[in-house]
Amino acid sequence: MSRLQHFLYGSRDSIPMIVGILPFGLIYGALASLAGLSFAQALGMSLLVYAGSAQFIAISLLTLGSGTLVILLTTLIVNLRHVLYSAALQPYVGSLAQRWRVPLAFGLTDETFAVAQRYYLAHGMTEHGQWYHAGVALPLYMSWVGSSLVGALFGQNVPDLAGWGLDFAMLATFIGIVVPALRNQPQVAAAVVAGAVALLCHTWPYKLGLMVAAFSGIAIGVILERRKVAVSSGEVA
Repeated sequence: MSRLQHFLYGSRDSIPMIVGILPFGLIYGALASLAGLSFAQALGMSLLVYAGSAQFIAISLLTLGSGTLVILLTTLIVNLRHVLYSAALQPYVGSLAQRWRVPLAFGLTDETFAVAQRYYLAHGMTEHGQWYHAGVALPLYMSWVGSSLVGALFGQNVPDLAGWGLDFAMLATFIGIVVPALRNQPQVAAAVVAGAVALLCHTWPYKLGLMVAAFSGIAIGVILERRKVAVSSGEVA
């Protein structure tokens, strides 16, 4: 396939995630405006930060009058999961030129990772695989920025938009992408353990429970995968 075909296929596969992103961005834009951010500040955060959960937390902390250092450290902790995403994608994109790695790194979000990782697991790094990856990342970025813009402009005119539960759309689409990718016992166990730990630790401050859940899932997945390999090679009775 050509580069354009790869890009278009990536754009097509991003559509389910866009359905979830649009209401989430609308809510962000509305809350940012209500929190006192100017239109330029609300839109600029989406353009330059491009991290939904971190942006919501930043708005909450700004509303509480938190200092810059607290906001930076908190959003850093929340976004540490991207280190795990980067490590998972490194075998596929690590050999690309810097002109590719930098924009793909900027566009790395939960949704982009879910779609791109599924492609890489199925096909490996093909000749034009980076164009598929870009085809996923660019529409998602544009959808987030566009919905943030609309939310900042008109969100205040919709009563209690944040209470409508529209943000669940993104979670539902993300689950719909991830669950079919769980193909063996270690992967299923990792997902179940991570989900259980996330629920148990959801009240922890600064979203630290998410990192604990991620590392717990990784640990159980690695342990079971190694045991599976050992059993198949006859090292374990």
